[in-house]
Amino acid sequence: MESSTKDNNTKKGLLFQAGILAITGVISRIIGLLYGSPLAAIIGDEGNGYYGAAYAIYTIVLLISSYSIPSAMSKIISEKLAVKEYRNAHRIFRGALIYVSIVGGIGSLVLFFGADILAAGRSATVLRFFAPSIFLFGFLGVLRGYFQAHRTMVPTSISQLIEQVFNAAVSVGGAYILTRMAGDEDPVKRAVYGAIGSAIGTGSGVLVALIFMYLVYHYNRSIVERRIKDDEHEDMAAMQIFKRIFMIVTPFILSTFIYNLSTSLNSTLFTRILIHVKNMEESAVLYQYGIFARKAVVITNLPIALASAAAAAMIPEISTTFSRGDREEAGVTVSRVTRVILMISIPCAVGLFALARPVMMILFPQRASLDEAALLLRFLAITVVFYSLSTVTNAVLQAIGKVNVPVLNAVAALVVQTITLVLLLVYTDLGDIALCIVTIIYSLMMCILNNVIMKKNLHIINDFKKTYLFPAISSLVMGAGAFLIHMLLSMLFALFVPGEYFVNLFATILAVLAAVLIYFTVLIKSGGATREDILRFPKGRSIVSALEKIKIL
Repeated sequence: MESSTKDNNTKKGLLFQAGILAITGVISRIIGLLYGSPLAAIIGDEGNGYYGAAYAIYTIVLLISSYSIPSAMSKIISEKLAVKEYRNAHRIFRGALIYVSIVGGIGSLVLFFGADILAAGRSATVLRFFAPSIFLFGFLGVLRGYFQAHRTMVPTSISQLIEQVFNAAVSVGGAYILTRMAGDEDPVKRAVYGAIGSAIGTGSGVLVALIFMYLVYHYNRSIVERRIKDDEHEDMAAMQIFKRIFMIVTPFILSTFIYNLSTSLNSTLFTRILIHVKNMEESAVLYQYGIFARKAVVITNLPIALASAAAAAMIPEISTTFSRGDREEAGVTVSRVTRVILMISIPCAVGLFALARPVMMILFPQRASLDEAALLLRFLAITVVFYSLSTVTNAVLQAIGKVNVPVLNAVAALVVQTITLVLLLVYTDLGDIALCIVTIIYSLMMCILNNVIMKKNLHIINDFKKTYLFPAISSLVMGAGAFLIHMLLSMLFALFVPGEYFVNLFATILAVLAAVLIYFTVLIKSGGATREDILRFPKGRSIVSALEKIKIL
């Protein structure tokens, strides 16, 4: 009985910690989306393009040198803490700091001195300003992994919010100051300077988050030292520690590198083929890429994060039931997660498609690129469903021990995507629409390949009507209703609300609220969702309470 209670408490603790990290991730995405609007207004679509292209390369170098460190360190240190080898856990922590100082230093030097090779044209100048962030992020990653190993996500979560807030503030402020310094005579120079300001903002966020994590560690240092003093286990050799770090970090690096190579590869191929093969002006190419990467993609990332948050708290349950040998119960949990994901991601995708232009006008109202940005958002809307599902299937496969399968699937999808993108860019004039097409192909392939392998290892039965049909029908009705309501309200508000922006803002807010009511009404009345289903949503109790008050549930 005691053991059962302890297991339940541990499970609740894991779910709570996972929930904190998921919610923080969503909030960080929201902050990133909100500051993108004033930043785009300052540096323009061309500046966004320089920043986006440089950021894609920075991300890959960061992944190789530092980004995988938190997960890897959490795994290694938690193994020692589990057997109460506190001194060895701390020795691994210190060894990891030495490891990232070397690897992060090399990554920074490669980014700075190899910028002209890694990035095309003026993006290389922006890329150099990301170099210090590579070095700093390694130490931040080790500290985050250290606290995660102690089963507390709170310091990591707070540091992520601090990082994003300072990133937003310094990016916008830095971009404003540097564009003023550049002046208005040379639009290209202004765009590059603005992108540099945003890159400085990224580094500032990492630096402040690192200072915060160090202060938290310093505050808890007396507890750590007391544990180390009382530990009588034999010390690990230094060479053994570094070997262990290398052996664990390498697979994490490989998997995260493959998953995220898609964006960087797309950026490199898009800029180099259009500039050197199609002989387009660099400013025109980066203008297109800025609209795609820093507007359309940024907006679709938010609903994907919302869907992922709904699944994050359920993944530990799958791992636990599978490890007990209960494949049937694990399959039931996966089916439940899939239903929740689709009940969130399908209406989000349809809503973005139906209200693409109004949403884009609120967040990124630059008139010159508004129609193109809205078109790209309509294309990418479907990827909300595919990426949401592939995120869950990735986590499920890892939870059941198939850690290499998502990596191999990602390689297969990457090969198909790359070949398709090259052919589209060389033989058509689709431009940034080609990026949308290959993004759809990649996300769909990951979704299908992961799902095939997952179903071979788990007994999963999805009710077709409740899982796919009812959410799809409810979303289509919702999308049509939202579009019509927005159109009618826009005509009405135009009579007495000054300015097109505010007409659209008020009409969009009311259309979205109406869309939510339409969706839940159709979904619940058709039998597509029950009270228990909605309770599994993020903030499910609040949603149920609201639906009860308006008599929908």
